[in-house]
Amino acid sequence: MESVIAALVTGVLTLVGVVVSNGRSRAVMEVKIDNLARQVERHNCLMERTYALERDVSVVKAEIENMKEGR
Repeated sequence: MESVIAALVTGVLTLVGVVVSNGRSRAVMEVKIDNLARQVERHNCLMERTYALERDVSVVKAEIENMKEGR
């Protein structure tokens, strides 16, 4: 009977430890995912600005070529 009680106590304590550990791991994982999401958003904004700059540069180049041809 004592061994059954010892096993039950050990099992409950192990279960509590696992639940607490998983909760902490999940919290850490959520923080990391949030940080990655912020980095991806910053990268996407940078790429959008880069594409806009490339488009503007091509327009300026075309205007320069038109001005050279007009001389």
